[in-house]
Amino acid sequence: MCEYGTPDVVEPISCLIRMFKQCTFELMFSLSGLPQGTNASALEKDIGPEQFPINEHYFGLVNFGNTCYCNSVLQALYFCRPFRENVLAYKAQQKKKENLLTCLADLFHSIATQKKKVGVIPPKKFISRLRKENDLFDNYMQQDAHEFLNYLLNTVADILQEEKKQEKQNGRLKNNGTAVTTETEPENKPTEPTWVHDIFQGTLTNETRCLNCETVSSKDEDFLDLSVDVEQNTSITHCLRDFSNTETLCSEYKYYCEACCSKQEAQKRMRVKKLPMILALHLKRFKYMEQLHRYTKLSYRVVFPLELRLFNTSGDATNLDRMYDLVAVVVHCGSGPNRGHYITIVKSHGFWLLFDDDIVEVCVTVILFCNTVIFTWPAHLFYMSHTACFIILLCPSLVCSENRCPGHRGVLWADVRHLKEL
Repeated sequence: MCEYGTPDVVEPISCLIRMFKQCTFELMFSLSGLPQGTNASALEKDIGPEQFPINEHYFGLVNFGNTCYCNSVLQALYFCRPFRENVLAYKAQQKKKENLLTCLADLFHSIATQKKKVGVIPPKKFISRLRKENDLFDNYMQQDAHEFLNYLLNTVADILQEEKKQEKQNGRLKNNGTAVTTETEPENKPTEPTWVHDIFQGTLTNETRCLNCETVSSKDEDFLDLSVDVEQNTSITHCLRDFSNTETLCSEYKYYCEACCSKQEAQKRMRVKKLPMILALHLKRFKYMEQLHRYTKLSYRVVFPLELRLFNTSGDATNLDRMYDLVAVVVHCGSGPNRGHYITIVKSHGFWLLFDDDIVEVCVTVILFCNTVIFTWPAHLFYMSHTACFIILLCPSLVCSENRCPGHRGVLWADVRHLKEL
């Protein structure tokens, strides 16, 4: 059993950010060498007392038996400020009935109100509640961070919607400071969006054009994170372009056109109709291989920018000029979905930090080239708009170019050559 609780990890748990411009160069990426557990004095010294952000805290999370998938997502979400602020505001409402959101709010509040600026916190209450509510996570096996993210966001949204519903049923909905009693609403009435939807929800439109009569039909679909396929030597730009490629429906896959009242050849494509405040991108790294009868990891290099603008939008899309900044990357190191280790890299107040369970490391020296970064195996990214971010979630492992010695989590380096512009 290795340090991270998984027996079959064939690659070392080491990770690397590569920054580049359209040229050949060498990059030195330096991380502070820290012992097991966050060394508060070392981390604060690396950042500097004058530069340390006011009212910010950098705390590692204790691993309770292969819970790195959970810790990594929680760190990414904590540094998405709109999400953090709403969770802390929920805490201030003093909810009494325990649920996953109250446990999350307690955890975020515990971090945000620490007297120390850095340290380690055990998310024991949150993990216990998570395991109690969902059998999928009620074990000590490695789980998929993407599944956890989806479960967490949807559960939080469900809790908020149910509480709003209960408030209405109990006549506690306030209107201009006066309590009013509301009538029973029809069961088929659409649920009201929550702040989870305000932050993460976007809308896709599936457009289908009949090649016989040219009639175009469309169907909208909401999403909280966007999953895209990856190929060898690609980029986020190309992944998103492929996501919206036009597909021809023919032969046995012909489209039934209501205007023609028959099956016809057609073309369909997916476009983004509504851009979310925070764009969570999931790179689909785990693919089922028929010949192996199991999932395998696609360890392809994927290039992505520090700033991102979506061009695969529909003609009636809103916020077409929205620009996203990269704020967090969840990384998977390992060879398969049920083994390996998750870490998170976040940007906070201009600093890039690596969160590896109870370890927090700050980037001492980072050279940015062309506002582009290469992760050999990115999997999940969080992008935030300039007015709000993007998150890349689940990056199967970054470039692993050196073996870390036990007890030393120091310098990472790589030679980046002959890279192409996005």
